[in-house]
Amino acid sequence: MAKVSIIGAGSWGTALAVVLENNGHQVTIWSAIEDEIQMLKEKREHVVKLPGVRLSESILLTGDLKEAVQGRDLLVLAVPSVFTRGTAKNMKPYVEEQQLIVNVAKGIEEQTLMTLTDIIEEEIPQARVAVLSGPSHAEEVGKGLPTTCVAGARTREAAEYIQNIFMNDVFRVYTSPDMLGIELGGALKNVIALAAGMADGLGYGDNTKAALITRGITEIGRLALSMGAKYETLSGLTGIGDLIVTCASVHSRNRKAGMLIGQGKTMEEATQEVHMVVEGIYSAKAAIGLSQRYEVPMPIIEQVNQVLFYNKPVKEAVQELMLRDKKAEHEQMWE
Repeated sequence: MAKVSIIGAGSWGTALAVVLENNGHQVTIWSAIEDEIQMLKEKREHVVKLPGVRLSESILLTGDLKEAVQGRDLLVLAVPSVFTRGTAKNMKPYVEEQQLIVNVAKGIEEQTLMTLTDIIEEEIPQARVAVLSGPSHAEEVGKGLPTTCVAGARTREAAEYIQNIFMNDVFRVYTSPDMLGIELGGALKNVIALAAGMADGLGYGDNTKAALITRGITEIGRLALSMGAKYETLSGLTGIGDLIVTCASVHSRNRKAGMLIGQGKTMEEATQEVHMVVEGIYSAKAAIGLSQRYEVPMPIIEQVNQVLFYNKPVKEAVQELMLRDKKAEHEQMWE
């Protein structure tokens, strides 16, 4: 049995707490929001973000970060990406030398273009930092539906430790050393999912969705490989796998926000209606920043940015994508 703390009581953190408690570990959930902790104590359920998923009485709940961090075998950092740096900074005084932190959020910091594990390593240099990601909606994980993820770490030992902690007969975990590829796939697919949702909002069909998914993974892959990630990662669970589920699922907040925008709502109206952090909006500008830094064309992500931040009509953005210059699908195949 391991002592594990979930830092962040959103839908994903809550679902992972259920997985870990079912695996026989001693689990603590921390939240900075006092009302959220009180609600979880009273209801034993996150009635807002994960209704219908019950928390065992053995799961501890606290708003004291020191209590949550100290003496734990594993810390699961599950706050939204925009709060990763601030939370890590607050955690630092309590984190022991070589304590293992696994990040489960998905995003890229807009100002620095850093991945979330890079941010955690910068803020908490004494920690070992890893990532857990994949096609894994909290609503299904919390109900025990079969799911697969990938644990990425600098060492095989750390990745396999996380694998052993999380894995069971309905939650399968693979390992990988490609933390960069895992994080880029997890962050950038949210931007493509916004585009897929916009297409749904316009009433477009499966052909459009398939085009966005396949051309989307091409954009993500071009950038990721330019940055040093591995092709195998982008063709696996945290690349094409996560992209498919986020673009197609009814649980996807990014797809839902995009759909509302496609139906005519503003970005602000869409995010208010979703009631949760829409990570793709925060990653969209960062993706363009990376595209420019590495001189990699990303036309879908560019058009999403135009719609989100420059009031470009969605239909016009789609038309511009369709009327781009003629191209080969894979230019190198003609050489």
